[in-house]
Amino acid sequence: MKAVLPVSSTAGSIGDGAPVVLGEVSEPEPHDGELVLAVEAYSVNRGETFQLDGQLDRRWPGWRPGKDVAGTVIRAAADGTGPGAGARVVAHPPAYGWAERVAVPTAHVAELPDSIDAVTAAALPLAGITALRLLRAAGPVAGRRVLLTGASGGVGHYVTELAASCGAAVTAVSATAERGARLLELGAVELVTSVDEAQGPFDVALESVGGSSLPAALSRLAPGALLVWFGQASRVPVTLDFFDFFKGPLQARIAHFDYTSSDTTYAEDLAALVRLVSAGRLHPEIGTVRDWSRTGDVIAELRDRQVRGNAILTVG
Repeated sequence: MKAVLPVSSTAGSIGDGAPVVLGEVSEPEPHDGELVLAVEAYSVNRGETFQLDGQLDRRWPGWRPGKDVAGTVIRAAADGTGPGAGARVVAHPPAYGWAERVAVPTAHVAELPDSIDAVTAAALPLAGITALRLLRAAGPVAGRRVLLTGASGGVGHYVTELAASCGAAVTAVSATAERGARLLELGAVELVTSVDEAQGPFDVALESVGGSSLPAALSRLAPGALLVWFGQASRVPVTLDFFDFFKGPLQARIAHFDYTSSDTTYAEDLAALVRLVSAGRLHPEIGTVRDWSRTGDVIAELRDRQVRGNAILTVG
């Protein structure tokens, strides 16, 4: 079968200077508790582009990208768990999803209703699960002021809509007003293009940019408030002078967040995201939809921050 591979593999190029190629691989052989699905659409995440660049040490021998997929089950799990053959599903495999077929643990799968197509579903897993778990880490947000940096990406759109629907007053930070315009429609009360423009104090800061963004967000916290650090999209390390705590908010806290740390299964969160979309309470922001032969082009656009929201590739 065909699959998208890192450039170290020998196959045909996908896009000029792309870090991926299209080639032939063996059919997936499911382990216990795994089903096989025919992939109809997948999402490209910025973290996967960093992995392809070698900037994140998350690979293993034979690694291929692909964590967000939607499609149809063609081989049910042998142990009887999970959806049966013919079921339409959204899934979050650990890798290998940029392919015609992929094996996925049934604990990482949720069924789809007819009202949700594969393109919409493929935008849900990593960004949606991250948003759900990030808000749980932040605690109750009803009536609280929330500062969200890096808000124009897929996670930011979900966090904004989910937090606003819970009664939070979200100040969203986006590199440009154009990239962040949709956030106001999703419920943000304010959109700024720099943390320096944000008027605190904030009860919660959700920080994903790194560099100078984190200390700037920290300085705008209310006494006893919480900053949750969940990414470093700028790829610039944070330099933090802890003596600033003496000048800043009393009893402020910093917590590191990793969406994989709270649970190693994703079925329940995927099912929750599917219910919210089906009920019209969550609206995935899909910035571009392309044929999977354009994967390299999409990766380049994500690196240049030309895509607002999720980037989806369709297979076949």
